[in-house]
Amino acid sequence: MASAPSHRTELAKLCSSKDWSKAIRILDSLVSQSAAVQDICNRAFCYSQLELHKHVIKDCDRAIQLNSLHLQAYILKGHALFALGRKADALMVWEQGFELAQHQSADLKQLLELEELLVKEKQGNNASYETSGLPMVQAKSDSSCNKNLTETCESQAKLCGNTSDKSEIFLKSTDKFDAKNELNSEGRESNKCDGQVNGSPDVIDNLRYNSESCNDSSDNSESCDKVFTNSGESSDSNDAPEILKKPSFKFTFPSEKSSEARKNKKFSVARISKTKSISVDFRLSRGIAEVNEGKYAHAISIFDQILKEDSAYPEALIGRGTAFAFKRELHFAIDDFTKAIQFNPSAGEAWKRRGQARAALGEFVEAIEDLTKALEFESNTADILHERGIVNFKFKEFNSAVEDLSACVQLDRDNKSAYTYLGLALSSIGEYKKAEEAHLKSLQLDRSFLEAWGHLAQFYQDLSNPTKAFECLTEVLQIDGRFARAYHLRGLLFHAMGEHRKAIKDLTMGLNIDGANIESLYLRAACYHAVGQYKEAVKDYDAALDLELDSMDKFVLQCLAFYQKEIALYTASKFNSEFCWFDIDGDIDPLFKEYWCKRLHPKNVCEKVYRQPPLRESLRKGKLRKQELTLTKQKSSLIHAADSIGKKIQYDCPGFLPNRRQHRMAGFAAIEVAQKVSKIWRILQAEWKSSTKTNSNSKHGKRARRRERFNMPSQNRGGAGCSTSSALETSSSGIIDDKLSSRHMSWKDIYSIAARWRQISEPCDPVVWVNKLSEEFNSGFGSHTPMILGQAKVVRYFPNYERTLEIAKTVMKERSYVHGKTDQIIHLSKDGKLEEIMHAKSCSDLYNVVGEDFWSASWCNSTAFEGKQLEGTRITLVKMGQHGFDFAIRTPCTPARWEDYDAEMAMAWEALCNAYCGENYGSTDFDVLENVRDAILKMTYYWYNFMPLSRGTAAVGFVVMLGLLLAANMEFTGSIPQGFQADWEAILNLDPNSFVDSVKSWLYPSLKVTTSWKDYHDVASTFATTGSVVTALSTYDE
Repeated sequence: MASAPSHRTELAKLCSSKDWSKAIRILDSLVSQSAAVQDICNRAFCYSQLELHKHVIKDCDRAIQLNSLHLQAYILKGHALFALGRKADALMVWEQGFELAQHQSADLKQLLELEELLVKEKQGNNASYETSGLPMVQAKSDSSCNKNLTETCESQAKLCGNTSDKSEIFLKSTDKFDAKNELNSEGRESNKCDGQVNGSPDVIDNLRYNSESCNDSSDNSESCDKVFTNSGESSDSNDAPEILKKPSFKFTFPSEKSSEARKNKKFSVARISKTKSISVDFRLSRGIAEVNEGKYAHAISIFDQILKEDSAYPEALIGRGTAFAFKRELHFAIDDFTKAIQFNPSAGEAWKRRGQARAALGEFVEAIEDLTKALEFESNTADILHERGIVNFKFKEFNSAVEDLSACVQLDRDNKSAYTYLGLALSSIGEYKKAEEAHLKSLQLDRSFLEAWGHLAQFYQDLSNPTKAFECLTEVLQIDGRFARAYHLRGLLFHAMGEHRKAIKDLTMGLNIDGANIESLYLRAACYHAVGQYKEAVKDYDAALDLELDSMDKFVLQCLAFYQKEIALYTASKFNSEFCWFDIDGDIDPLFKEYWCKRLHPKNVCEKVYRQPPLRESLRKGKLRKQELTLTKQKSSLIHAADSIGKKIQYDCPGFLPNRRQHRMAGFAAIEVAQKVSKIWRILQAEWKSSTKTNSNSKHGKRARRRERFNMPSQNRGGAGCSTSSALETSSSGIIDDKLSSRHMSWKDIYSIAARWRQISEPCDPVVWVNKLSEEFNSGFGSHTPMILGQAKVVRYFPNYERTLEIAKTVMKERSYVHGKTDQIIHLSKDGKLEEIMHAKSCSDLYNVVGEDFWSASWCNSTAFEGKQLEGTRITLVKMGQHGFDFAIRTPCTPARWEDYDAEMAMAWEALCNAYCGENYGSTDFDVLENVRDAILKMTYYWYNFMPLSRGTAAVGFVVMLGLLLAANMEFTGSIPQGFQADWEAILNLDPNSFVDSVKSWLYPSLKVTTSWKDYHDVASTFATTGSVVTALSTYDE
């Protein structure tokens, strides 16, 4: 290993021969060992000789941080800023150094030099000071710098270090490679200065790469976050005088290169003729200049020539790799970075750039490893922390992302990109207040930062604050009226709030700008589908299916487009038929529904399932005639009532936006349920009176109803696109003749009314009865509702986390075992495990006790069968990655479980009928109706735990509850308490009486005894056809 003196002797020789890049390598080694201020300034001087101004600034900032009185750092930094066209900033730096030096002991020679610089600059004579892109006064500064450098090199009393060279790429460290070819803001290059890693020259400040994907608006998620990738101004662009540290993972290209930035780049080497006498350093600089101008092919040819002479030249390899990255040839880029690392493992820039390229390819694990290695050479470097923080975010390592990005903004408080991504990461782990502060800080730094506005809009949408979300998107469109992503986001928000026609307008605006955006195409198709414009919907679905895609997320949308198109064609064929004949569960093939719910590739469906007739056939047969909503007095009254009743289903919880379409749907469904049930009760009451008159009891009637619970509905195994239901199960789809069948109307018929309304209101949601799916029903197809997913706290459901954890612990203690991934029993009664479980405070604690993935089922105490416990929900804990978990409730619907709940629901329905019919029938005495209210809540309790729909169980359950209360002359006039989710309340209570007690405390005081609902016109006859229902749901008075 070479000694420090030998290093410095070599350094002096290299500087004398002006071999600056090799001198930098030696200084890298010295700085990594001791971080001496003079060595850092010497390296800054070497960078200045190569016109790598951004690195000069970075080293000077580091030197000033270590010793604020080191005047050489202020001089060099000012020159670098001056060369970048930032004259005001240069003057400010020189003034800062001069002020400090006047009041402290300082190098008088350099103090005078600073004073001279200030005087000349303030006199406006700077134009005569330039030569080869540097101010003339540099000559004086250089002599001083050279003196310091030579003295340092010759000193034999300083540092020892190893001989390994630390080669760095002469390309700015914040450069990113963007595979999405995004546009950049003007003057970006001249506006950024910091964030460079040593050895990285100033090449194209607007380099970026992007690995973003769209928010899974799932519990979304999610969604965060493929926001604003088509801006006329890059989403990460910084305006002067902001310091850049910007990894937003985006690759930009030469067509976006700012002319202002080019003007401020003054590479004199670009004017030197290309001959073998030119030093390698200057040829390297010219290659960099070509990259600067976006001439990647020419740059590659220059680097090729250097590598032909010396194939082990790390800087040239990194330079060529960067040019390849700009050309989207990422695998070639990674090959070059890898070779550079092989020739010089200390080349921190190569590690960093390979990490960037790997992140652009979605290789997040490898990218994080490379960026972590880069930090070994440049610890506490803001731009690498920024890079790794965003890669961690993309990889859903949210805690690590928060740690990296927090450290980044501590080092670089002007990094707007780091702040907005910190906001995203904080939001993902449930730190909503801090997340909002981070987003707002980003916008405080730059009010025109489009990406931050988009992230903030999504943040507010996730927290159910549509007013602020709309304000953010309005701000975006005022900044850039042709920003396609903003129209998409606003369309998404309108759609989520049930404003489908407004969503169509915004999505059309966005598609006029970016016609190949599959998210917008699919969403607009769904909106057309919902409002009954099937021709336009099919056209958009087809367009989405024809697109060539580049990600799995988008491919899932294509699969959904296939299924949604078939449902659109089915609905069109039923448009002018009676709404009761709209029967997805009976008419659509079970295999199709199975694949639709699971979002699977439709290949198998195409081969085995009958396809819906094309739209032209429905048009030819007159099944699709446009229907206008002609408002009669009866219709207006019914719509008004539906809107008033339906809005009572709204949860006041984060993640649940108010949706006027869903509210109207709920109101119509509740009124129809009330009207249908009241007819049943009227017939039952007549029977009761008749039996009383004949001096008989009602046991026979009870038996007749009790027998219904054993009629397990068909699982619809056959049929190519048509129902195979028998006559006995016809009523399962709600298709009944009141006079003939109401006497035998089952609990499932009642809930089917609301389910059918839920199906037609939002065709994007696959709402189907689980027992009507394919043979997979036998293996337990069911719901999956996560509270924690990886490290993310699901905004809608995480509030239930603590209670669910306690229920899990209670069940595990009671059972003394859990089930493993393959359903094997894992015993917990030994080694003190049960005691450890009761002391567990988190998912991690619980998992550590069990030692593997597991599930444990809660129970529901039966009312119908004394002493029986029904299987409740399965609380599952599955390890995800090194630090995350999938903590969720799952409800498998097996045939055995279905039969148990079918019997329980039948008994609950019978108990309700018995409670209301007889002496209490028609009563308007609130106290008399107490047993009726309790019976309704118990039936609702079992419905929520049953969870028999693939989606929409919560809404359907609450709608039916409202309808049953209305049928018993009780109208809910209040609202659901803040933070209360009725379905979760049922799931997390092991006994129906506990649920009743919990709900009655806020529900009963808000019930008003009334019979006014009986004045409403009959829903089924007022909106008789599927088309009239669709029109009623889609028409609003603005």
